[in-house]
Amino acid sequence: MEKLDILDIFQGAATLAASPPDVMFMRLFLIVLGMSLIYLGRKGVLEALLMIPMGLGMIAVNAGVLFFEDGRQGTLFLDPLVTDVGELMTALQVDWLQPVYTLTFSNGLIACLVFMGIGVLLDVGFVLARPLQSMFIALCAELGTVVVFPLARMMGLSPADSAAVATIGGADGPMILFTSLVLSDDLFVPITVVAYLYLGLTYGGYPYLIKLMVPKRIRGMPMPAESAKEISAGAKITFCVGACTLLCFLFPVAAPLFLSLFIGVIVRESGLTKFADLFAGPLLYGATFFLGLLLGVLCEANTILNPQVLILLVLGIVALTISGIGGILGGYVLYFATGRKFNPVIGIAGVSCLPTTAKVAQKCVAEVTPDAIVLPHALGASISGVITSAIFAGIFIAAIGI
Repeated sequence: MEKLDILDIFQGAATLAASPPDVMFMRLFLIVLGMSLIYLGRKGVLEALLMIPMGLGMIAVNAGVLFFEDGRQGTLFLDPLVTDVGELMTALQVDWLQPVYTLTFSNGLIACLVFMGIGVLLDVGFVLARPLQSMFIALCAELGTVVVFPLARMMGLSPADSAAVATIGGADGPMILFTSLVLSDDLFVPITVVAYLYLGLTYGGYPYLIKLMVPKRIRGMPMPAESAKEISAGAKITFCVGACTLLCFLFPVAAPLFLSLFIGVIVRESGLTKFADLFAGPLLYGATFFLGLLLGVLCEANTILNPQVLILLVLGIVALTISGIGGILGGYVLYFATGRKFNPVIGIAGVSCLPTTAKVAQKCVAEVTPDAIVLPHALGASISGVITSAIFAGIFIAAIGI
C-alpha cells in the first residue's frame, strides 16, 4: 500500500503546491481580494449585496481547487467554457452552480431579471420633469464609451471585443453583461467580471474625481427652488410605452432589456403592488445575490491570468474614469448655460450605475452644504443614463453584427 501524503487528503493545498508560480500567486491574491471585498462591503464602502457574495465566491473557488482523474486541476463550481453538449450535461449534473450559470447568466436572463427589479424602483418622473437636461448629462457621461472603443482597437482587440469592453463606460452592469454575451463570447467572462468589479468601486472612487474637478464653493451649491411639477401615472406609462416601442424598433437586439426595464416601471405606475413587491424584492435581490456569487466564482485564477484580462483591466478603469469626467464636464456646461445656477456635481450621476452615482452626487454636495438637495436632478440624469447606455449598446450590436 502506498504511503498516503497529507496533501493527498487536503487537495486545495496540494493543487496550490503543484501550481505554476503565476497561478499560485494569483490564487492567493484573489483569496485576499475576496476577503477585502467582504470587509469593504460590510463597512458600506462598496455595495454589500453584490460584493459580499462575490468576495466569498472568489475565496471559495480559488481555495477549492482539486485534482480530477486525468491529473488536471479544476473545481466543482462551474465551467464557463464548456461547449460540447455531452460535457455540458455532465457539468450540469456535477457542478453545483452550472445550472444557474447556464440557464440564467450565460443567456442574459439574469440581466433581464435585474432590469425588471430596477424598473420597479425607477420613478421616470425625475426624467420627465427635466428631460433635456437629464438626457444631455447622460449623453456627456457616455464619453468613456466613445473614447475606449478606438483605444481598444489600437490595443489590438477586434471590433466586437472593443465594443463590448467600451460599454463598461456606460456603467450599466446588466447592459454590459448582455452586450459582451452577444458580441464577445470569447471574452464574455472576463469583461463581465472586470466590469462588475469596477462598478462596485465607483461609490468609493467617484467622490475623489468630483473633489478633483469641482471646487468646494461650487460643490456645495444648492439647486434653485423649483415649482413642483406633478407627473401623473398616466403620463409616465405613456412615456414608457412610447420609449419601449421606439427603442425596440431602433435596436431590436436589445429589446429583451428594454421590455424588462419598462415593464418594471409600468408595473410600479399601474399600482400592481403584488407584482411590484415580487420584482423589487425576491426577484431583484435574488438575481443580484446570485449575480454576485457567480461573478466571484468566475474569478478563478486561470481565467484572470488570460493575457487579455490585463488589457480589459486598463480599458475598464479608463472607460469609467473618462465617463465620470464627461458627466462632470456636461454639468459644467449646464452650470454656465444657466447662469451658474446648476451644480456640476450632478453630472457624475449621468454615469448610469443606478442609484449609486446619484447617491454619490448627493453625498458629495451634502458634505459641504448639509441641507442642499440635488438627488431629484441626479436621479433624472442617472435614469437617463440607463437609456443612453442601452442605445449605445444597441448601436454597437447593430453596426458590428451578431
